[in-house]
Amino acid sequence: MGAVRFASMGMFVAVVLIALLTAPAAAAEATPVATGWEEAHRQKLDELFSQLKRERSEKGAERIAARIRAQWRDSGSATADLLMQRADAAIEKRRFNVALDLLDQVIVLFPDFPEAWNRRATVHYMMDNYTKSMADISRTLELEPRHFGALSGLAGILKETGHRKMALEAYRRILEVYPMLRSAQAEVVRLSDELTGEGI
Repeated sequence: MGAVRFASMGMFVAVVLIALLTAPAAAAEATPVATGWEEAHRQKLDELFSQLKRERSEKGAERIAARIRAQWRDSGSATADLLMQRADAAIEKRRFNVALDLLDQVIVLFPDFPEAWNRRATVHYMMDNYTKSMADISRTLELEPRHFGALSGLAGILKETGHRKMALEAYRRILEVYPMLRSAQAEVVRLSDELTGEGI
């Protein structure tokens, strides 16, 4: 990935970060109208995130995080779930264009399903298209500000493109919702030491 592409991302990165890193880590306001399933789903996630924040065992936190991921994958629609499964199979075979087509269908049908946006962000990242990945991460976090997977993707892109100070802020955001995530803890320590050593 060349310097030209990194430079063209600069303004986009800044705009995205203003939106993402100044937003509260707590869940977004409830949508005006929610089905019974949506309300139960939201309540379950709220409960799990509360447990995740309080958990001080790394293994215990991993178990709670796995339950959160399972909740994120549950769209409430058999159609969306099937399309997501097919997209996952395509990703596994590195058939990225097929995966994007499938995820596009999910997003058209279910535009408020955060995991579809997150999965598409992952595919764009795997295709080295950081700008599109960042756009999908942004939408994921609008829908689910606590999505530590999307925040990890954001932090990784920022670090890889040389935006280390902003990457540090993204890793800190992860620890607000998932305090026991060791990889984020390690990155916060490493980036803090690097930036302090440079006098930043």
